[in-house]
Amino acid sequence: MSAKTTKLHIACDIGGTFTDLVAQAGDGVPHVRKVASTPDAPGRAVVAGLHALLADLGLTLADVGEVVHGTTVGSNIILQKKGPRTGLVTTFGFRDVLEIGRIRTPNMFDLTWDKPLPLVPRRYRLEVQERISADGSVVVPLDEGDVLAAGKRLCDEGVEAVAICFLHSHINPTHEQRTRDIFRSEFPELLVTASCDVLPEMKEYERTSTTVVNAYLLKGMQQYLLSLTADLESAGMAASILVVASSGGMMRIETAIEKPVFAVGSGPAGGVIGCIRLGQLNGHANLIAFDMGGTTAKASIIENGVSTMTSEYEFRDGISTSSRFIKGGGYMLKVPAIDIAEIGAGGGSIAWLDDGGLLQVGPLSAGADPGPACYGQGNKQPTVTDANVVLGYLNPTSLAGGSLPINAALSAQAIDEHIAAPLDLTRIAAAAGIRHIANVAMAQAIRSVTIERGRDLRDMTLMAFGGSGPAHAIDVAAILGIGKVIIPVMSGVFSAVGMLGSDVEHNFVRSLVCRLDRIERQLLEKTIEELRSQGISRLQQDGFDDDRIKFSFTADMHYLGQSSELTVSFDPAEITTTGPSFLEDAFHPAYLEAYGYRNDEPVELVNIRLTGSGMREHRLAFEESNTGRFGAPVGDQHRDAWFDDEDHAILTPVWPRSQITPDALAGPAILESYDTTILVPPGCMATSDGYGSVMIDVSEKLIEGAK
Repeated sequence: MSAKTTKLHIACDIGGTFTDLVAQAGDGVPHVRKVASTPDAPGRAVVAGLHALLADLGLTLADVGEVVHGTTVGSNIILQKKGPRTGLVTTFGFRDVLEIGRIRTPNMFDLTWDKPLPLVPRRYRLEVQERISADGSVVVPLDEGDVLAAGKRLCDEGVEAVAICFLHSHINPTHEQRTRDIFRSEFPELLVTASCDVLPEMKEYERTSTTVVNAYLLKGMQQYLLSLTADLESAGMAASILVVASSGGMMRIETAIEKPVFAVGSGPAGGVIGCIRLGQLNGHANLIAFDMGGTTAKASIIENGVSTMTSEYEFRDGISTSSRFIKGGGYMLKVPAIDIAEIGAGGGSIAWLDDGGLLQVGPLSAGADPGPACYGQGNKQPTVTDANVVLGYLNPTSLAGGSLPINAALSAQAIDEHIAAPLDLTRIAAAAGIRHIANVAMAQAIRSVTIERGRDLRDMTLMAFGGSGPAHAIDVAAILGIGKVIIPVMSGVFSAVGMLGSDVEHNFVRSLVCRLDRIERQLLEKTIEELRSQGISRLQQDGFDDDRIKFSFTADMHYLGQSSELTVSFDPAEITTTGPSFLEDAFHPAYLEAYGYRNDEPVELVNIRLTGSGMREHRLAFEESNTGRFGAPVGDQHRDAWFDDEDHAILTPVWPRSQITPDALAGPAILESYDTTILVPPGCMATSDGYGSVMIDVSEKLIEGAK
């Protein structure tokens, strides 16, 4: 094919059930491949998928120019507590910062709540004599004897990774840097990370927690990324590998190996970037990005074409979110990230009965191995996917273009045995119940980033993707009162698609605590220029010329006396013309929008942040002709599907996704493609937007029925 003359750009997204790959060829047409994930060795699925995808194209790994990579390896290490034995070295008197935290609980009235155990047990949290004051002056010199003793004890205890976090090191990092250098010189077996290299910001708990998480991830992420690199190189690939950061940008694999904490939210970020780019084309600037895969569902909001960002979030079981008001329920990561809520509800989520006989769905998932019961790989428990098979929504013989056989009888058997019989329900009623509970859980995740933050989601459009999202999107939208749903092109692999539209990104921060009415303009301008210089230097090292470098500045501010900051974007040129008062003028309306009030207290500046982006030359274009190659088209088929009436199946037409045109197609209908299945219920209308997306108007009757 013509792609022989042009290097391929490939994105791969590792999920809990499937690993998705999208290749951008020389002819501009994307090519798609889905393979089962390999949780025990995630890189194995990437290598296998690359070989399969390249075989489809008649190419080899030598033809690959770049691999863009999103992964859930970091988040899984935290969730499954699979990190190595980790230690912490800190200033004398600050040993218990991790347990003290913010002295907050997620719900003050929940008496059953148990605080997550620190990633570093107390016996591995060691103190050394040193002290730096808030102005950066040395109060107590670093006792290097204490440092050596701490390193020896940690090694004797079998600790493999260590975090270093000293008081006020964001102002003066010399003690941390010296301790880091001693550890690396005298105890080379330890993986060492210092807070001044990860998070040079004020707030002891947030800085300590983030540094500890980084240390906890070092071994697993390094092993994974180095192994993946070695496997690809030995197979003949010389291309560079980029890793998606939680912020949606890209970072070199060397950066991800050193600072894995910045990639904990790696996978979901790609889908949000794809939603932004597609929304810009089809005229939808206010979107809810809804990603439902095999293991989890994620939600994020896009306002005026811009993703909602956060500078901190807590990673935990249940709904992980960056709520300003719900704190203390997880492991604090103070890193730039797209604001995404995540919940354990996906196609592989297992349905079960609790001790009271109530039907529950998730968060335990069948994953990729053994997978849902219908996969025939040994799982006997019913999942959401099995419910969709029983209800007639999914192909009863195969998925993924015929590459994944489906045994519908096994789905029926699992639901009958574990749900229908114990609850004295019909099979269809049990399957509908499983699906409804999953839908309600996903709607709650969306509420957590919309209604709970003062957003009216009725004015927004739901853009649904992921392998399972298009089959649930209409019902979830109806529960929330949303009238329009967009299923984007290549929706089943859309997170990988979005990665091909991302840029290389680096984040820099400078702590500058001072009241805005007292700060000198020269100090502010000097700080901005120093950050700009850092950004230019780093991006030039990555190979970007000045005309492909873009900067965006933000400031963390709060009213004097407050302990939490609000991040506000600003143009550095305004500082030159207007002075520091410009930041105050920008802060008041932003605070009013976020919290519903403002006051006349002085405004204090805390941090200046710079995001430096290197604009990648190769981006996937959304065009009608570039909708991917999804295997053989679906023939003229019909099958029974149950919608609202469990006693009455509707003979529903099954169309290839390509059947959708600008002319409306009325539901009920099922649209199938290689990567996903789209459900169009009765009363809903589906059309094409000209960019390969399916636009669905949700019927008022369906919305009223969901209330």
